[in-house]
Amino acid sequence: METTTLKKFMKKNIPDIRTGDTLKVSILVKEGEKERVQVFEGLVIATKHGKGLDGTFTVRKDSYGVGVERVFPLHSPRIVKIERVKQSKVRRGKLYYMRDLKGKNARLKELNRDNKVWEEKDAEEELAKIAEETAKAAEKEKAKRAEKEAELEAKVKAVAGDRIHDDKEAKEAKPEVKKDKGIEKKEENK
Repeated sequence: METTTLKKFMKKNIPDIRTGDTLKVSILVKEGEKERVQVFEGLVIATKHGKGLDGTFTVRKDSYGVGVERVFPLHSPRIVKIERVKQSKVRRGKLYYMRDLKGKNARLKELNRDNKVWEEKDAEEELAKIAEETAKAAEKEKAKRAEKEAELEAKVKAVAGDRIHDDKEAKEAKPEVKKDKGIEKKEENK
């Protein structure tokens, strides 16, 4: 039984995920400061803890000959959309034996059921908010860079102006050297 404080974290549109389903799970992935949606498609080999807040499902796929499994929390705010591609006829609750099978042996008998999409209604709004926030952050960063560049240019001009002024003074104060038959004589400017 879920308490009222935990109910606010539960999704309203809970997907009906069963073992043997092939799913496309769209997840929000954060890379540095950017966020994007990544799709993970594979076979559901296990579901645990029902539809409660701690419910999970394990999705397995073969990626370039290597088996990759990922466990998703059912009520994770990072899951944007879950799409059922197909359903298969299975007689077990956990399909861990699929880890050892390859090629034709790894096939499951397909059922003719409807393909369904579970999507969080608020997820699109969240994605739009994230896009706006990143655009605002980029504009702020651009303004900061422009300000820093202006400061650097002002410093460079100040330093360059001092050098030019110093060079003029150095030329004026520099003693002239005259050569008379191999003997150097210095004359000072007065």
